Amino acid sequence: MNRNDNIDAGEIARFSAMADIWWDRNGEFKALHDINPVRLAYVCDRVDLNGKQVLDVGCGGGLLSEGLAAAGGRVTGIDMVEASLMLARAHTRAGGLPIDYRQTTAESLAEEEPGRYDVVVCMELIEHVPRPASILDACGRLVKSGGDVFFATVNRTWLSWLLVIVAAEHVMGIVRKGTHAYRKLVRPEELKQWGQAAGLHFENISGLRYIPLGGYAALCRSTMMNYLMHFKKRTTP
Repeated sequence: MNRNDNIDAGEIARFSAMADIWWDRNGEFKALHDINPVRLAYVCDRVDLNGKQVLDVGCGGGLLSEGLAAAGGRVTGIDMVEASLMLARAHTRAGGLPIDYRQTTAESLAEEEPGRYDVVVCMELIEHVPRPASILDACGRLVKSGGDVFFATVNRTWLSWLLVIVAAEHVMGIVRKGTHAYRKLVRPEELKQWGQAAGLHFENISGLRYIPLGGYAALCRSTMMNYLMHFKKRTTP
């Protein structure tokens, strides 16, 4: 598969323009900084990362990659925005974490390294690509038999449209306008179906509550807005 098959040029341009502010905790990625400890804890509560081969799909500037590495994972981070990867490499060098950052897609890497990774995480990416099911298929091929795959995304509901798009992007301005397109948001039942089609067994879903004022983030029962999902690769006989 051509690695450009599942790329939105507009999304690449948007995140390229924002690449230099990835590590600005009070900038336009503040929300990701606020929810990152919750995302990391969701993974670490379900998998012991120590010594594991971990792949971060859509790693951006390396926020989650660094947390996964600090938790003991042997991390590879992939993204298609070269400017973000350059910043991620520089930040990682400064912190002394051994993370391998590569400019490639999950689909291309799945052809090169099928079944290499113990843990695959893909957070806040599938709502930014033309064919999200293709990402799940690739993650299913990348993970080892019996391994774990984690996703995080935004549900396609009236509440997420109101709060994530209208309020966050257009009223409060805490997220750059155009970051999210409602039609590209993914419902949990869609994500679960794509995962099962990719040979992944559904393990868990949890909602994520985020209150920008004060930076409060925590897991919750409601999946009406943000949510995380955990799969396991079916063990082959």
